[in-house]
Amino acid sequence: MIVITGATGTVGRPLLHTLAAQGAKLTAVARHPAGLPDGVRPFAADLADLETVRPALDGADTLFLLLAGDLLVDAGDPDALLKVVAAAGVRRVVLLSSQGARTRPDAPSHARLKAYEDAVTRTDLDWTLLRPGGFATNSYAWAPSVRAERLVAAPFGDVALPVVVPADITAVAAAVLTEPGHTGRAYELTGPTAVSPREQAAALADALGEPVRFVELNRAEAKAAMTRFMPEPVAEGTLSILGEPTDDERRVSPDIADVLGRPARSYAEWAAANVDAFR
Repeated sequence: MIVITGATGTVGRPLLHTLAAQGAKLTAVARHPAGLPDGVRPFAADLADLETVRPALDGADTLFLLLAGDLLVDAGDPDALLKVVAAAGVRRVVLLSSQGARTRPDAPSHARLKAYEDAVTRTDLDWTLLRPGGFATNSYAWAPSVRAERLVAAPFGDVALPVVVPADITAVAAAVLTEPGHTGRAYELTGPTAVSPREQAAALADALGEPVRFVELNRAEAKAAMTRFMPEPVAEGTLSILGEPTDDERRVSPDIADVLGRPARSYAEWAAANVDAFR
């Protein structure tokens, strides 16, 4: 049995569908699980409330641990959670962390993920860490303005980062959860090339076959927009990466290709495949 937490999100939901199609026995954990594949056991639980977590782990040998919301800032106890996981008989944990947990471990935006990484690696469990960079799907925040005005507004227009297509994260997670050889590994997941917001707008224009105008926001404007849907410390940390990335954060990682045996998908490929959201 594989337990998937964060089972209704950008990575968790497609991971459920991928593993269900492979015939895996699955439990989907979320605060409000819904819309799941046939045969998947839904389980409502909050990772910060360990009494709700224990029964969700019954019969499980593998856990895909995805954290979201207040767990990324101050909720939950990483070591206590991992003790519950081990006591339930789980022997393998795959943690979806973030590149920033390695590159900015002391930043408020990523310190909690680093704490979960430390808790996982301190256990006697078989573990694997997945550390994606920025998601290509963050561009969905531009969809209303692209549809209405053919406009992308974003900060740091010419700072390029190798954003990752979430479908590649899903594919790596499925491989790590079902194949041997990944214990004790930490994979950094990026796209195949760095791409700036201005270049992303151009890729959307190419996909649409129409011009898309780019307007650069200042940091305060960008923060105001981001804090509508993420905690303020996470927004601040994200802006720091977007505006002042380290050399490691600019680096293209080979790990997706190494795990999957094919190149990572590019932002342009993602834009072409998802252009209907911007029409």
